[in-house]
Amino acid sequence: MTANTATRLSRRSFLSGSALVVAFSLSSRAFGQLAGGGEGGAGPAVVAPTLPGSLKSSPILDAWIRIDADGEVTVFTGKVELGQGIRTALIQVAAEELDVPPSVVHLVTADTARTPDEGLTAGSHSMQDSGSAIRNAAANVRMLLVREAARTLDVEPAGIDTDGKGNLTAPDGWTLGYGPAAAALSLHVEAVANAPLRDPARYRTMGTSLRRVDIPGKLTGAPAYLQDMRLPGMLHARVLRGPSFGTRFQSSDIAAISSLPGVVKVVRQGDFLAVVAEREWTAITALRKFQDAPFVRTAPPLPSGDVAATLKALPSRDIAILDTANATAPATLTVRASYSRPWLNHGSIGPSCALARFEDGVMTVWTHSQGTFDVRRVVAELVGLPAEKVHAIHVEGSGCYGQNGADDVAADAALIALDMPGRPIRLQWMREQEFGWEPLGPGMLTELEASLDAENRIVSWKHEVWSNPHNNRPVGAGGVIAGGEIATPFPVPEGKPIPMPEGDGSRNSNPLYDLPNMRVTYHFLKDMPLRVSALRSLGAHLNVFSIECMFDELARAGGVDPLDLRLAHMRDERAKAVMTTMADRFGWAGRPRGDGIRGSGMGFARYKNLGAYCAVAMEVEIDRETGRVAVLRAVAAVDSGQAVSPDGIRNQIEGAIIQSLSWTSREEMTFSPDRRTSFDWSAYPILRFEDMPGAIEVHVLDQPGLPFLGTAEAAQGPTAAAFANAIADAAGIRLRDMPLSPERIKAALGAI
Repeated sequence: MTANTATRLSRRSFLSGSALVVAFSLSSRAFGQLAGGGEGGAGPAVVAPTLPGSLKSSPILDAWIRIDADGEVTVFTGKVELGQGIRTALIQVAAEELDVPPSVVHLVTADTARTPDEGLTAGSHSMQDSGSAIRNAAANVRMLLVREAARTLDVEPAGIDTDGKGNLTAPDGWTLGYGPAAAALSLHVEAVANAPLRDPARYRTMGTSLRRVDIPGKLTGAPAYLQDMRLPGMLHARVLRGPSFGTRFQSSDIAAISSLPGVVKVVRQGDFLAVVAEREWTAITALRKFQDAPFVRTAPPLPSGDVAATLKALPSRDIAILDTANATAPATLTVRASYSRPWLNHGSIGPSCALARFEDGVMTVWTHSQGTFDVRRVVAELVGLPAEKVHAIHVEGSGCYGQNGADDVAADAALIALDMPGRPIRLQWMREQEFGWEPLGPGMLTELEASLDAENRIVSWKHEVWSNPHNNRPVGAGGVIAGGEIATPFPVPEGKPIPMPEGDGSRNSNPLYDLPNMRVTYHFLKDMPLRVSALRSLGAHLNVFSIECMFDELARAGGVDPLDLRLAHMRDERAKAVMTTMADRFGWAGRPRGDGIRGSGMGFARYKNLGAYCAVAMEVEIDRETGRVAVLRAVAAVDSGQAVSPDGIRNQIEGAIIQSLSWTSREEMTFSPDRRTSFDWSAYPILRFEDMPGAIEVHVLDQPGLPFLGTAEAAQGPTAAAFANAIADAAGIRLRDMPLSPERIKAALGAI
């Protein structure tokens, strides 16, 4: 360091080395509907529309990043870890653009007292929204640090570089750590849209596969989930409800339950009942005693017909998604088909759980909901507190993509805690309560009709979809079960469709393919015969299944290769690259062809037509005696834009393939007129280890410098279609109604 430089540094004194403190004021935030908001839910209003990602709603830099005197970096995100590896990816994004080692970055996920409100962690929006925001916020901070160093040295900013270790450097060897530099700055300033991003050619962190930070505890059995969390003085609770949604017990001997040894209290508010005990087993014993009472159904009977009959009997609001007219050659061949999926459970490995404590007038709730800020709003309305007196903190739960019972159980715990100030309350649903009360993924029906001309060009396309709303996540007390049970119940909000391009039941009903004469109609069904809400990928699961199965049916009818038919109708070059990469890695040209036992199939989609591109090919073998299908191998290609964590992307696609196979081949909620009847894993089977694909390959097409694309749900539809298409190729049977179970396959084989 030169003498002049030393003089300049000593004069500045760097505020005595004090740390830069993040001041994040929740009261200064405007709330409204989250723009492009995935799966519904309340979120922050857009205040800076020119900024990327969630910076549009939270443009002040100190809402996102803090650097302390030692150079340690704290990054704040309103998105949450759900097992999708987002914590690791966001750490990599921040580390790259700040040019610091990932080890110095501490990430704080959704906490209503500390982080920006980014709405729901849903719809594969985390990287597009929060990743983009953190990337650009970090670039802004790095730019300000460089400018500060340049001002100190009286040189141009171009003369200052960063070294990847949290230091600013000059050509003369001068070095300054981020900590002292940050102490001279205020980051309580609005981000600018054009802060220079790091050159992908110089990346140190993005594009590498770091070890996921959420895995060690899960692997070793250390506390990793909210279900593992314990607080001093904590009491255990169980909520006392009928066997499934829409039921209640006719009578209950509250005095007998209250007198059980170890029971602290029975909390009652209208029809809401919960038992609180010192030990969890005591609460469970009291619950079992309560469940001996007879129950009645308080809602209309559950439907007795199949999915198609049930949905078509409901009044619909018809929404035109696409309606185009083009001059084409005359049709020579037409294929018509209907496809369906049943109501699905989330199948969370750990039943929903929450902790709540009401102390000094403040309600604190630890929740694994995907909408932490919505939990604050729900609880505040339910217990009658101002929002600033409710503090919601996300803690990862053991398994769920979509709305399971997490929001309901958070409300339950808060209602109990309000009645027992000063004591932390831990409430966990039982397995049968999770199956009986959580919202289900909606049953859906599609009807498609498509025609080919003499040259095997598609000349018309018609797609109709029937579905209940998928966006019933609670944003107020009326959206949770307890809100309808208390003495003065809250009205249940009316379900509404999510408009395209996101969509809910209509999601991915608009094909990415270049097709003429398209007519796509969403028959939105407001009335819900069962309690339903978001399940991973929403309507894209069935819509992509339907589109991609129809492509194969057209290919078979026209005598053309399924891949060739797709490529002939695709203009998007990135989509073509994903399909051809999948085909090359799978060996599509030399694939096993249908011989009655073995066959191959494929499926493709760009999630929501604005997220990641994904193509899946699958080779299957059918046991004709049992109908069981073994997936010998699955090969996927995915384009997620700039690949921050290639291994994280592979994790997501692998998991989605397995989950989609389980939905498509096994899962179906059953019910009688008075209650659901799938209460455990025997009545609601999911894919077992023995049913896993023999091999899964995922090939990531990196796009350095391009925007992040949401990946987590991209493989749900393509996998389902690849599975059905492979069965059709192997055995010449076309199953269109999920689940494509061994029983249905055996029956179909027996019919030919």
